[in-house]
Amino acid sequence: MKYDIIVAGVGGQGVLSISAVIAASAMNAGLRVKQSEEHGMAQRGGAVVSHLRLSDSPIHSDLVPQAGADLIISMEPLESLRYLNYLSPAGKVLTAGDPVVNFPGYPDVEKTIDALNSLPSATVIEAAKLSREAGSGRATNMVMVGAATPSLPIEAQFIEEHIREAFERKGPRMLEINLNAYRLGVEAVSCSAV
Repeated sequence: MKYDIIVAGVGGQGVLSISAVIAASAMNAGLRVKQSEEHGMAQRGGAVVSHLRLSDSPIHSDLVPQAGADLIISMEPLESLRYLNYLSPAGKVLTAGDPVVNFPGYPDVEKTIDALNSLPSATVIEAAKLSREAGSGRATNMVMVGAATPSLPIEAQFIEEHIREAFERKGPRMLEINLNAYRLGVEAVSCSAV
C-alpha cells in the first residue's frame, strides 16, 4: 500500500500542522512516512506546500511525483488548483472554500470555486464556518484533517488519539475545540457523500 498526499495553502493556515497530524497518526498506525515541505515567503502569506507519503513498505523519495497524489488537501481554493498537476487520475481534492486574496489579480473567487466544482473528484468544505462552530476560527486546519480522514489509509482512532496528544497540554478548552473541529470535518464529508 502506498498513499501520497499534497497539503497546500498559504503561510499561517496550518498546512504543516495538518501534515504533522496525519504523519504522526500514520506512524502510530504502523505505516512508514516521508514528508517534505516548501515555504514561499510563508510569513507573509506566501505559498506553503507539504508532500506527505504513507506506505507499508520502504519509501525512497519524500516528493510526490506529478500525477501521483491520491489526495490534495488545500486550505485555500486557488492553492488546490495550483497543484492539480500532482493529482492522480483517481485522486481526490478537498479544499477549504474560503479564499485568501493575498495578491493583486487574484482570480475571481466564483470562477475559482466553479473550476473546483467542475472536477469529478473535488469537494469544497466550508471549513472556516465549521471551525467557528467548533469554537475558534483558528481550528480550520483540524476541520480539514477531519474532512480528509475518510479518504486516508489510517483508522480514525489513530488521528483522534494524536489530536488528543497534541492539544491536551494546551488545556481542556483547546482540546475540545480541536476535537470538535475535527469531528465537524468528518461529518461535512460524510454528509456531502450522501
